Amino acid sequence: MNSVYYIDGEFVAAEEARIPASDLAILRGYGVFDFMRTYGGQPFHLEQHIARLFRSAEQIMLDMPWKPDEIKAIVLETLERNDHAESNVRIVVTGGDSIDYITPSGEPRLLVLVYPAMPPAADYYTEGAKIITVREERYLPGAKTINYIPAIRALKQAKAQNAIEAIYTDAAGRVLEGTTTNLFAFYDGVLVTPGEGILNGITRGAVLDLVKDVFPLEIRDILLDDLYQADEVFITASNKQVMAIVQVNDRTIGAGVPGELTKRVMAMFTEMAAEIARAAPKAKIVFSS
Repeated sequence: MNSVYYIDGEFVAAEEARIPASDLAILRGYGVFDFMRTYGGQPFHLEQHIARLFRSAEQIMLDMPWKPDEIKAIVLETLERNDHAESNVRIVVTGGDSIDYITPSGEPRLLVLVYPAMPPAADYYTEGAKIITVREERYLPGAKTINYIPAIRALKQAKAQNAIEAIYTDAAGRVLEGTTTNLFAFYDGVLVTPGEGILNGITRGAVLDLVKDVFPLEIRDILLDDLYQADEVFITASNKQVMAIVQVNDRTIGAGVPGELTKRVMAMFTEMAAEIARAAPKAKIVFSS
């Protein structure tokens, strides 16, 4: 199924999407992005994702010549120009052109990439998944930048060990977050998630809102040794939603199967997503090419 992208002011077929080689995103990895998926064709928490995009840009001192509502309108129109059952949406702001190959000298570029949602295999949810840990801390963890070299290296290690994700740990032995996920653990019915040195995921926030009146919550550090002792563990992300973790490195978590509390969180999130999809308008606007 062909996709239509928005590239620096134009809607183009995905295979025709281009930006100049002089853009600082290519030359220096200077740029920010945000990522979400749709339910019923509607982007999940679009305003929150755009707000985070602006916070990310501010942290790396990247100018944003657009208003949030302008980006929202572009995202929605790009979605309308596609016809996927459900979509992934990636908003990218590049550093723009540079005369000296390091100093911004042109306007940033806005890209909106819409392509079919590709959910993980079903058995990750029914049987649980494995994660590994790597000694790594993200630069500016509150900013979602396009510099993903540490993440790509970590994910290669995870793949080599048949794991779906790699979780960063710091020098103090704290577990922080995954390359693209946030981490949660249950201890005696109390749900715990790290709160410092991480990117506060939009899905993470949605889960916290869902469970705040259901489980006792603690936002605090989790040491790796303590993670091994958790009753249940799960991760959250836009493209993974809520996924049970049954193994961390070579250690089995709990009984080695998705726990009942985690399955309850998964069911709550699934129902919320279904409600969003049911409420989504079905009619699509037709734009002239």
